[in-house]
Amino acid sequence: MYKPSPTRRAILEKSKSVREKETKQTSNFFAKHLKRIYPITLQRSTSSSFSLSSISLSLSQNSTDSSATDSTSTLEQRISLALGLISSPRRRETFVPKTIPRQQQEQRLYDEDIKSDEPKRCNWITKKSDEVYVTFHDQQWGVPVYDDNLLFEFLAMSGMLMDYNWTEILKRKELFREAFCEFDPNLVAKMGEKEITEIASNKAIMLQESRVRCIVDNAKCITKVVKEFGSFSSYMWGFMDYKPIINRFKYSRNVPLRSPKAEIISKDMIKRGFRFVGPVIVHSFMQAAGLTIDHLVDCFRHGDCVSLAERPWRHI
Repeated sequence: MYKPSPTRRAILEKSKSVREKETKQTSNFFAKHLKRIYPITLQRSTSSSFSLSSISLSLSQNSTDSSATDSTSTLEQRISLALGLISSPRRRETFVPKTIPRQQQEQRLYDEDIKSDEPKRCNWITKKSDEVYVTFHDQQWGVPVYDDNLLFEFLAMSGMLMDYNWTEILKRKELFREAFCEFDPNLVAKMGEKEITEIASNKAIMLQESRVRCIVDNAKCITKVVKEFGSFSSYMWGFMDYKPIINRFKYSRNVPLRSPKAEIISKDMIKRGFRFVGPVIVHSFMQAAGLTIDHLVDCFRHGDCVSLAERPWRHI
């Protein structure tokens, strides 16, 4: 019978001791790091060899050393439980529906009720629009005008649009009327250098001297037109065949800044010596004085202005 030599026997025993040492180190490492991940305890079986079948797992709660391992659990259940505890937990994302506070819902309903009570206006009138501009839109803009003084006033204010917007102009309208004698063309045409300088130096009016001179020069032109046509109103409405242009625009982007009719009027006025009467300014003047109805069709003022425009032409 074969017997291993003493040298071979020593090598086998040494190899066996090394394997037992590595197995022991692996067991200690596994137990140490497993406890770091989850509060579990590892219990070794009586045998010196380490295996998964010899591990029993028990969850510890509040550092209580209570084990609740089911003795009837199979090996597969134990392994599955161990791997599940070792693996990192998946992040669970729960959907939290957005809820609108009751106070905001009530405020929204209140705002909608307020909106429903207000008349429908052209969409360039917004919540942020100044009250003076809204009043101008609701009461004057687009209403046919036949009075010479009021036509002169609208022509002067339309020229100011080169420097200011309608809101800024309308807020100083009473100052303009006082400075320019209620826009009486005959009185404004007689203004001299002293009056022009005083108006230009008035910080409340905020008009440059060139703008003031323009208004005075236009007043002089109006007096000449009156001698030829009988009135400034007859001159202006003559271009329109004494009927306003009624547009039915649905969107503000469709409203033009100038029109063929405005270009014709502008060209004739420039020939007569009027200043600051380009096609854009003339079209703004036509819109304000009701020579053209540019309210949007869904604006409550469109129907009102059309009704006024369809009346027989009246010269005042």
